[in-house]
Amino acid sequence: MNSYEVLRRAAEPIGVKALAAKLRLSPAMVYKWCQESGKADPDASGARNPLDRIAEVYRATESVEVINWLCHEADGFFVSNPKPLNDAIDTELLKHTHQLVTEFSKLLATVTKSIEDDGMIEPTEANQIRQAWETLKLTAESFVVAGERGAYFSMDEGK
Repeated sequence: MNSYEVLRRAAEPIGVKALAAKLRLSPAMVYKWCQESGKADPDASGARNPLDRIAEVYRATESVEVINWLCHEADGFFVSNPKPLNDAIDTELLKHTHQLVTEFSKLLATVTKSIEDDGMIEPTEANQIRQAWETLKLTAESFVVAGERGAYFSMDEGK
């Protein structure tokens, strides 16, 4: 989906005029953001919108912190796509299954350790749990995406 389409869909529930008022901008500007702005097409009526600009900041800096910050603002977290697999299917499946179970165990151990000492989770302990959770999410996403890409499919399956 293109950035102008995302903005158009985001503005629909409240309306462009209400969004413009909240942003202290003219409705015309917000309408332009919600239209295609072709870099190669000077006749396109849209304008470079904030989503395009954020993407440019990321591409220029290659700083995932920009994306992490935006995800945090949406009460979420960024998880990058996994790298393609190169090893044999059986080896990769076993390795990734083990890694997934290991990261889940680490999360449980972190939670248990936090509660065992005083029955509470202190802010520093909550941060450690968050870090373990983020690692587990990344590991699980890598596992699922590899499966979706057919990394665990065997050519002998069906024989």
